[in-house]
Amino acid sequence: MYRLYVYHANEDDPKKCTAKKLARFGLVKLVGRLSELPKNSLILNPYSKKALSPEDKKYRNIAAIDCSWKNAERIFSRVSKKNSRALPFLLAANPVNYGKPSKLSTAEALAASLYILGDEEGAMALMKKFKWGEHFIELNRLPLNDYRKARSSQEVVEMMKDYI
Repeated sequence: MYRLYVYHANEDDPKKCTAKKLARFGLVKLVGRLSELPKNSLILNPYSKKALSPEDKKYRNIAAIDCSWKNAERIFSRVSKKNSRALPFLLAANPVNYGKPSKLSTAEALAASLYILGDEEGAMALMKKFKWGEHFIELNRLPLNDYRKARSSQEVVEMMKDYI
């Protein structure tokens, strides 16, 4: 349903890189430069002023940025603001940031996006590639279900307040 892209900055431990693992399974396409992301992509950007919501279903491509959290602000400053969306409040289930709010791996971010946009099956297909992956969905099932019922970014932000 959606085509998934990841700009990969090669800044993290390759053994723990969820984006590379998804690429090995053919579930995402890795690109080496931001300019290689399709122009009509929805870009997951934690610094965006607008939250991802079901109103974003019009996009067919979803792009994530895989970089170190230390360099994230600098890299995201070069990303288009128009198509950028922040994910709402969710808890990480990955072993590196377990339980930390909004410190999602690339795979978790993409799966959350698919789930919110109504593709629960696609989200589960991504998460099944990781031992802890299905736990991410279970840990966040209530907010994910709420967020996907929202009609707008503003509604998602209002719902998010119940989980913070």
